[in-house]
Amino acid sequence: MRLTVPRCGLPFMKPLYEFPFYSSSSTLSPKTCSRTFSVKMSTSPPSQLTHIINLPTQLDQPVSVVAAPGVSDTHFRNAIESSLFKQWLKNIQTETGLLANGAMFLKQVLIQGVDMFGKRLGFLKFKADIIDKETGQKVPGIVFARGPAVAVLILLDSEGETYAVLTEQVRVPVGRLILELPAGMLDDDQGDFAGTAVREVEEETGIHLNVHDMIDLTAFLDASTGGRVFPSPGGCDEEISLFLYRGNVSKEKIEQLQGKETGLRDHGELIKVHVVPYDKLWRVTADAKTLTAIALYEMAKRDGLLPRSTS
Repeated sequence: MRLTVPRCGLPFMKPLYEFPFYSSSSTLSPKTCSRTFSVKMSTSPPSQLTHIINLPTQLDQPVSVVAAPGVSDTHFRNAIESSLFKQWLKNIQTETGLLANGAMFLKQVLIQGVDMFGKRLGFLKFKADIIDKETGQKVPGIVFARGPAVAVLILLDSEGETYAVLTEQVRVPVGRLILELPAGMLDDDQGDFAGTAVREVEEETGIHLNVHDMIDLTAFLDASTGGRVFPSPGGCDEEISLFLYRGNVSKEKIEQLQGKETGLRDHGELIKVHVVPYDKLWRVTADAKTLTAIALYEMAKRDGLLPRSTS
């Protein structure tokens, strides 16, 4: 781009938002200054952050990992070094992964967004260009990565009736209050699913559970599933372990739990506890975690997989 600049001052330029429409050459009035000269301004884009990785399943085809505009060098580095991204790369190379049989290959990954939870990477959004070799076409590959999570189906027996414990939470993505199982994300890479489940239950309901009393319902699934459930695999990598706890309490305890306000208020968790009869549970919530847990519990009970004390 070439601008005509007065020797004795700055070029006349219109506001930035009008940039696409103004003339590439502007001069000040000759009454103000009559001598001008020309300068060239660079229009080349800034260099793009790039990282190259080599996958064992496609050594002849290196993968470019690039940062979208607006992603800082620090966030880009956090993304490619995160457990979320490394686990996704591991998943696509397993025996049941997308790259396992050689019919597809990963060409490029575009890091689009990073959300930090303090010093820890919480959410990661990226676009993966995975190519089907037969057609040469890309398969849908936008990924919202948030990693593993846990949820607990708490069943409390009281005076001959069984109750389930739910939490009412503000869910901005769906614009609604949702009744759901006590649940939470794993905060580290150690894979302590049962421990995380116990901690989340206490934070969200005030109920303290013994980790040894927890039964992993998803562990009853076939080994080929990985022992987890995927609530939205078309766009999110989240995999959930569903646990069961069953115990006996007094009617007074049920009444104390009903409507109890809990959660980490300073973290924006506005939670209210609800206790509902188990036989009505499947009709009072649209929470996929709850409905899946009911199905797993009932099937495990039918097939005699549960310890006698919980069946």
